[in-house]
Amino acid sequence: MVAMSGGVDSSVTALLLERQGAEIAGMFMKNWEEDDAAGACSAEADASDARAVAELLGIPFHARNFAPEYWDNVFAEFLAELEAGRTPNPDVLCNREIKFKVFLEHARDLGAERMATGHYVRSDRTGDGYRLLKGLDGDKDQSYFLYMLDQEQLAHACFPVGGMKKEELRRVAAEAGLPTAAKKDSTGICFIGERNFDRFIGRYLDGEPGEIRTTDDRVIGTHRGLMHYTLGQRRGLGIGGVRGFPEAPWFVVHKDLADNRLYVTQDPSDPHLLSTRLSADRLTWIAGSAPPPGSRLMAKIRYRQPDQAVTLAGLDDDTMTLEFDAVQRAVTPGQSVVLYDGEVCLGGGIIEASDRRIPETAA
Repeated sequence: MVAMSGGVDSSVTALLLERQGAEIAGMFMKNWEEDDAAGACSAEADASDARAVAELLGIPFHARNFAPEYWDNVFAEFLAELEAGRTPNPDVLCNREIKFKVFLEHARDLGAERMATGHYVRSDRTGDGYRLLKGLDGDKDQSYFLYMLDQEQLAHACFPVGGMKKEELRRVAAEAGLPTAAKKDSTGICFIGERNFDRFIGRYLDGEPGEIRTTDDRVIGTHRGLMHYTLGQRRGLGIGGVRGFPEAPWFVVHKDLADNRLYVTQDPSDPHLLSTRLSADRLTWIAGSAPPPGSRLMAKIRYRQPDQAVTLAGLDDDTMTLEFDAVQRAVTPGQSVVLYDGEVCLGGGIIEASDRRIPETAA
């Protein structure tokens, strides 16, 4: 069963499997009940594109609505994390709870033995089980978003486009006459799409305005509610020209939930933004076991970040401590830190805290 989103990646996934002679069908997931006319592409349009590709390839097509499961298992957690002052990544949880769980269950009910997606990752099998590998196209590699998968999920998944470059994939799609060949890649929150984030979140959470302060404790403005901001953010702060300060960008360095204050700086290398050590919890390991403490590995603290050299300094059942060789900027609680051994994605966890400085009046 091919997870067909209506995009070019999943379309080529189906095309490649069909050319290999595999017995396949396509299934479109609708995981959100409301469509935004101002968005880049509604669920109905995506479903129509997915169906058109399936018809062109001559394969069965199914559509399913997983909106209740998405709300309960992904979106509710997303809102809870925002309220707690963290910056969650719902795409990571969506992959584990929806794409590789609920989708797979429905696919198997329809008679499928495996599922295929258009993710830019690869997998293989060794004597120790299945491994998740980075996609061949380093600019498109999506292993960061799949680190929560387990052996059972990997065993039933395949990733046909993980060994392709994006330009090659679009060429294949165009030559095959796929209607999605030139379709723009989707961005935004998983299954919610390209919306005004602040306006969207404001429909579900009430933001309490509060003071914006500099790191030396000068009040320079008012924020709209702390859930609208994240560490290192420079756009959308609503800080105009402030008397006594240069005309330069401002950056978020801290969210003080206790006093509802947002702290900012104009120094992009401010010590309040910098860390060399972090702790993470809610750990998951694809192979079923963690690397030993003291391991030298590579890590990403955000998608598209170049790999960073780390030491696994501490580890217990559900918490780890990482020490980075180089200083890291804006290590953000709620985001995922993902560990690698070369091309192999090992797993990771949710960032809990780091050793960055906290403004004295917020400590």
